[in-house]
Amino acid sequence: MKIIVASSNKGKIKEIKKFFEGIEILPYSELIEPFEIEENGTTFKDNAIIKAKTIYEKLPGSIVLADDSGISVPVLGGVPGIYSARFAGAGASDKDNLYKLIDELKKRNIKKTYAYYTAAIALATPYGIFTTHGFMHGNVIDEARGNKGFGYDPMFIPKGFDKTLGELDENIKKSISHRSKALELANILLKSINN
Repeated sequence: MKIIVASSNKGKIKEIKKFFEGIEILPYSELIEPFEIEENGTTFKDNAIIKAKTIYEKLPGSIVLADDSGISVPVLGGVPGIYSARFAGAGASDKDNLYKLIDELKKRNIKKTYAYYTAAIALATPYGIFTTHGFMHGNVIDEARGNKGFGYDPMFIPKGFDKTLGELDENIKKSISHRSKALELANILLKSINN
């Protein structure tokens, strides 16, 4: 089996490859010229479906996996939410987005507050579109700690831990992450439709 990932995000690709060991995982950009997919949905699920459908239309008959994920901070009105990848503006780096969120906390004198990650996975297959979700709850802090992971990992402390995702071992992160939970369900779906 081969899974085409509707992303060029190296961090996401790496995480997905580790999860689906033994299955060929290819970013879509290795098969077709990369292009910008307009994420104009109002939820993570909407955006994951948009990405999966768009790549599937270019590579019909394949299995396309798309992820849309992000972090939401309720005390800030739920931001960055679906705008997590572009919170600091179009073309912003992970680091830019991270420090923008840290600045938002500091402006309000918030050292630590509840936040959660959401991951929506969409699978576009010859049998239709399937979706899964995963969540991870914890707190964000007003500083970056650790250099593992990507995105907002250095400021997010998962529930039950005293270290940020940026400080935790990769295997621990894999066992608790929102994306891992959604990918685990996606893996079950794939096995059921391929039997």
